[in-house]
Amino acid sequence: MRKNTIITLTIIILIIFLVIYIKTRNPAEVNQELAKCIGENSILYSQIGCIHCEKQKELFGESVQFLNIYECNNNWTYCDEKGITGTPTWIINEKKYIGVQDIKTLKDLTGC
Repeated sequence: MRKNTIITLTIIILIIFLVIYIKTRNPAEVNQELAKCIGENSILYSQIGCIHCEKQKELFGESVQFLNIYECNNNWTYCDEKGITGTPTWIINEKKYIGVQDIKTLKDLTGC
């Protein structure tokens, strides 16, 4: 009976680790067409050294190059004038969305 308990606990622990791995791994890279569409219909205000900004960009993989990104480090006055109080901030259809946004949300908000 003790052997069965150990095997059952081991299986449960392995399943837990598998679920955590699946939930935290990087999703498949966003295709270029979708990234271009999101980039054409939004502005991402970011700053160098912001871990949340880096996480946001990582969601796009190599397709990040197609986004319309403004780095606030270069001109905080401009970002202040635009009402940017934190990064990352997305401007989509003249509305602000603060924080990391998932790809589905960005796709829905931009109509891509």
